[in-house]
Amino acid sequence: MGGLARRLVADGLLTEDKGRELQQQAIKSNTPFVRLVVDSKLATPARVAEAASTEFGVPLVDLSTIEIDAAAYKEVSEKVLRKTNALPIFKRGKKMYVCVSDPTNLAALDEIKFATGNQTEAILVEEDKLTKAIEQAINQLSASDMKVDDEDLADIDISDGEEDKGTEVTRSDAEDAPIVKFVNKIMIDAINQGASDIHFEPYEKTYRIRYRKDGELKTISQPPSSQAVRIAARVKVMSRLDLAERRVPQDGRIKLHLSKTKAIDFRVSTCPTLFGEKICCRILDPSSAQLGIDALGYEPEQKAAYMKALAEPQGMILVTGPTGSGKTVSLYTGLNILNTEDINISTAEDPAEINLPGINQVNVQPKVGLTFAAALKAFLRQDPDVIMVGEIRDLETAEIAIKAAQTGHLVLSTLHTNDAPQTIVRLMNMGVPAYNLASTLTLIIAQRLARRLCKVCKRPASIPHSELLKQGFTEAEIGAPGFSIYEAVGCDQCDNGYKGRTGIYQVMPFSDAMGRIIMEGGNAIDIADQAAKEGVLDLRQSALKKVRDGHIDLAQANACTAGD
Repeated sequence: MGGLARRLVADGLLTEDKGRELQQQAIKSNTPFVRLVVDSKLATPARVAEAASTEFGVPLVDLSTIEIDAAAYKEVSEKVLRKTNALPIFKRGKKMYVCVSDPTNLAALDEIKFATGNQTEAILVEEDKLTKAIEQAINQLSASDMKVDDEDLADIDISDGEEDKGTEVTRSDAEDAPIVKFVNKIMIDAINQGASDIHFEPYEKTYRIRYRKDGELKTISQPPSSQAVRIAARVKVMSRLDLAERRVPQDGRIKLHLSKTKAIDFRVSTCPTLFGEKICCRILDPSSAQLGIDALGYEPEQKAAYMKALAEPQGMILVTGPTGSGKTVSLYTGLNILNTEDINISTAEDPAEINLPGINQVNVQPKVGLTFAAALKAFLRQDPDVIMVGEIRDLETAEIAIKAAQTGHLVLSTLHTNDAPQTIVRLMNMGVPAYNLASTLTLIIAQRLARRLCKVCKRPASIPHSELLKQGFTEAEIGAPGFSIYEAVGCDQCDNGYKGRTGIYQVMPFSDAMGRIIMEGGNAIDIADQAAKEGVLDLRQSALKKVRDGHIDLAQANACTAGD
């Protein structure tokens, strides 16, 4: 036994057996001997440093009193800093001064010498202070790679959306951690660019961050893959998720305060993948419910049908469509119209996506027994006028919702079906009797979202007559004066020819004739035929009308109605 271990034994800090054991362990695990001694709490970092300085005659310096020159450690990579457990702190001429906690770590000095091309001289520091300084240096290197602009981080405040917890991330905290600044900037840029989702995606050798904007995913940043764990941890801290749990999915929420009057919510979902946790943040802008029904893209007759159903004192309005088709915005637009002082509105959601003052919103929590069905039962004892159920997923929820609609309440909810007629069949397949549907359904809306053509650069498209007929246009429409179809071009005011999105709707009032059809055992095709007789546009017809009006192109119409 020799070197530092011998000195620690001589100073009475280690027994001889323990000294030999730690030396052998350091060799086998390729871990610095000093770190093993400190981690085992057999001696304080300060005592170990003093012993090393005495044994090897290397000057001992208090690292907390030294001003570190970032230019010095920026000459080496993060990998070298972690591997060597050494930190260059300043350079004079061709000599680099390097902090180490173990003077015998000559391999570290040689590697830094090779990486920088400079002669190296060791400075002895305490192990705990060195570890902290190295981590701070690595954070600075990462921040430099990510090119964070602090100007975008002014006047923001972040919390988890749970106001009663009172925990916030302040501006001063952001200035201490580059990862914090980076994640804040990603979120702010997403809001400014009108993105609907942020995807943080780790892979084996790369890391990718993408925005979904107007329905399209695009890569906006590729930070170092070494930062994957830190970025994921930061988002999980913001949304109050369990940092230690990386094996199962988790759901959380973030509230980002842009100013005293504007706040944006993020719904956060984590999912364990092969190379780390993938995180998706859905951006929930409360102002989207304040846009008004005219901004959603309803045709005049569709808007009139929706407004008429909202004016009914009881009944059921269902909105159907795939995830991300704008169902929640359609429902909340209706709720906002109904949200007056004399109406009691309650909603059960998983989770509540848009916060509207004046509406009693409940997040369902199946783990504790607060299901959609349980929330509905509670609502019925709360003297409600309007009830909104986030989604009808099972027979129990459907039965309670229908009972509420039959007893003087207006009920709004969503399902996942392809179109309006199939919604009725889906409910019957769940086990809802046909006579209950016939007596409660008021309106069914099926919807999609299509990318809107840029008004500045769109141009008429040249499409053969036969192709137009094949797409679904009639001879009368093609021959009508002013008939023209536009295509995307692209300019400096749009994204490849598109700017924003518009809704495509099938708004189907539930008539007595449809009620008779389902009572007689009719299927979705029979209901669709009856809807067509009553002048209801299906999704394809609505999309083609948007094409004729110059709002979207045929490519978007086909993408949104494929299979319909």
